[in-house]
Amino acid sequence: MISTTEFHSGLAIEIDGQLWTIVEFQHVKPGKGGAFVRTKLRRMRDGSVIERTFRAGEKFQEAYIEKRALQYLYRTADSFHLMDTKDYEEVQVPAQTIGEAAGFLKENMELEGQFHDGKLIGIQPPMFVEVRVESTEPGVRGDTSKGGMKPATLETGATIQVPLFVNTGDLIRVDTRNGAYVSRV
Repeated sequence: MISTTEFHSGLAIEIDGQLWTIVEFQHVKPGKGGAFVRTKLRRMRDGSVIERTFRAGEKFQEAYIEKRALQYLYRTADSFHLMDTKDYEEVQVPAQTIGEAAGFLKENMELEGQFHDGKLIGIQPPMFVEVRVESTEPGVRGDTSKGGMKPATLETGATIQVPLFVNTGDLIRVDTRNGAYVSRV
């Protein structure tokens, strides 16, 4: 059991039979009344984020999350095929387990798999990936009424906003945490 006083970012806890990781937390001691902890939690199953407040000293079951290196092999219609790099065992994962990271996965890419009780519950792609721009409209000089950004489709199928100077065929670096353009490579 773990108390609210031991919370830290990245800690995995079990609440109502579901696994959550702590994204942010803040201990609050108001002048009147008891102390409490304000948290932002991410559900490991689908990545949704909620804000929740707990009384100080409340106890939770800590979840043990095992992290293993995986390699992305290929995708079928509704699932992804990954390989454990230690024992070369292939794991088939439904698309909803991968979540938004699916738009940035390239074949043979190294990932970090998160396992709980021997079951894969999520993946963590590299923080930055280098992908080629499959198609985008040409940028017109002086066309900055839209903030200087335009949509671009990547080789992985994802669509992101890129600056006007990025062209079809360019290799760009993308932040997988928020799907934002970082730089040209």
